[in-house]
Amino acid sequence: MYNSVTKGPSSFQGSSRMKSCITNAVSNFFFEYETPRQVLVRSKRVGVVCRLIQLGVLAYIIGWVFIYEKGYQSTDTAVSSVFTKMKGVGYTNVNGEERIWDEADYVFPVQGDSSFVVMTNYIITKEQKIGKCPELHPSYVSAPLPPTPTPPHSAHTHTPTTGKMTGRCLMDSKTCEVLAWCPVEDDSNIPDPALLISAENYTLFIKNSVNFPLYKVRRSNLVEGINMQYIKSCLYDPEKDPLCPIFRLGDLVKMSGYNFSTIAREGGAIGIVIDWTCNLDYAESECCPTYTFHGLYGDAGEKDKARASVGYNFRYTQHYMEDSMEKRNLLKVFGIRFDIIVRSEARKFDIIPTLMAIGSGVGIFGVVSSALYILKSKAYKNLMEPTLC
Repeated sequence: MYNSVTKGPSSFQGSSRMKSCITNAVSNFFFEYETPRQVLVRSKRVGVVCRLIQLGVLAYIIGWVFIYEKGYQSTDTAVSSVFTKMKGVGYTNVNGEERIWDEADYVFPVQGDSSFVVMTNYIITKEQKIGKCPELHPSYVSAPLPPTPTPPHSAHTHTPTTGKMTGRCLMDSKTCEVLAWCPVEDDSNIPDPALLISAENYTLFIKNSVNFPLYKVRRSNLVEGINMQYIKSCLYDPEKDPLCPIFRLGDLVKMSGYNFSTIAREGGAIGIVIDWTCNLDYAESECCPTYTFHGLYGDAGEKDKARASVGYNFRYTQHYMEDSMEKRNLLKVFGIRFDIIVRSEARKFDIIPTLMAIGSGVGIFGVVSSALYILKSKAYKNLMEPTLC
């Protein structure tokens, strides 16, 4: 015997209502649009504040984001290479000995790097050979000497700068004996004026290439219109020839704010900045470098006598053999160090930063609503009938 169960009308009605609710929800989601309610507030204070905030946001978006910061463009920095070449001949006559100096003698290093030194003054100690001779030490020359020779560890506490102390004190020279390259260097008197003051008329050629990989743009400071004939005759001038890659050293020093004869005596450093700031929304031919010059150290106007190190100098030697004995000439070089620095930034229109800038500006307009919330309590007395949209 079987019992049959049949569904009542209420079950079918419940299922039908659920399907109808789901259908209506989906339909409302896709085919209806709900606007926020707007309230018209007649208040001079609220209206003025609202418009001022809107004008401020609009000025920020147009003036700062788009015009000043170029928010509608993407940016890229360049990969850069710098090559340099010096030209010029110097002449010296020291104690009747004449000598000609060319770029192979006065440029260090000679490979054409972006950082290099041009020798402007020097002290030379000739025909040094290893032997025993008096030490030259300013801090010890004026110090009293013991009556008899004593070992180095008990005689004096200073560290010799020219060689190894032998333990003998030389009464005639009032100093100690050292094993060193003899005669030792005496750099207490720096030639003044500088021996290579003619370096003022040397010329520097700079070749600079940049590559903006994001935009696949390659540029050189030898821009359109600069050929070999132009290079042979031009000389850089910030007003007349701002794109000429040939620079006179005296002009470089002057434009950096220094005096050449002063900086040439003890040396110094100058920075040359090549600036590539390019707007690639225009023609690539308009992407050209600008040059600026900055004195780093060697300023004659510095009055601080307590400076630990003045100028720029270094030493190098020339070794040779004479009568089966090794000898050398020691040069203490004073020079001007040039550091070439490349700065670059290229910009070009890009839809992504443009949309981001616009979106951020639209979002800032929400500040208006915040200001209205602050003032609405005082404006309710002037509130008129709201208008629904």
